[in-house]
Amino acid sequence: MPVDALNLAIVDELAFFRKGVKEYLSEQISINVIFQTSDLSDVLYQLDHAKVDILLLDVFSSRSGNSDVLKMIHEKHPTIKILILSSCTDPQLISDLMDYDIHGYISKMDEPEELLHAIMAVSKNKIYPNKLFTEALYWNRQKNILYDQGKSDVLLNEREQKILKFIWEEKSNKEIADSFFLSIRSIEKIRQDMKEKLGVKSTVGLLKYGIVQKIIDTNSVI
Repeated sequence: MPVDALNLAIVDELAFFRKGVKEYLSEQISINVIFQTSDLSDVLYQLDHAKVDILLLDVFSSRSGNSDVLKMIHEKHPTIKILILSSCTDPQLISDLMDYDIHGYISKMDEPEELLHAIMAVSKNKIYPNKLFTEALYWNRQKNILYDQGKSDVLLNEREQKILKFIWEEKSNKEIADSFFLSIRSIEKIRQDMKEKLGVKSTVGLLKYGIVQKIIDTNSVI
């Protein structure tokens, strides 16, 4: 197993499904499946004792509320990237997860390659903007914190808008920096300044703003 392999965990109530996903992902040279379980209390225990980069989670199969599950994980382990893998495809229900800084949402009906693409994107700290994720962002716009805080009139300048489009296109900070002939650190600073300017806390918050303000063309989903 390579030193830089991704450490990944799987949480789903269906043992057969969990083991199938684990077997598929374990065949990938860059992925190390640390554990797979159906028990939430076991998840929290395991995360306390193992280094996990990405958590594949079906919150809709949990007996606990969706927000409770994500809140506990996010508060205790903020560096773990969460990728939802579920059979639920209702954008209104999925939208409720957006405020918990998830990095993507994959349907169990998708091809295995789709999951692999999402994992690779998330491993680079990118949001994976597939169709389900985009539709959920549309549903979520009504409770967008920009409107809650009365900041819908805040505008981004031309460079910031272009950076926002690059984020949607899954460009890395290095790729964005090269486009503007700036350093990676400068792009990181601009992204942080954008969040503070708009009153958002995450990349998902930036994408919400971009969709609501029609800066982002959602037809350009990769």
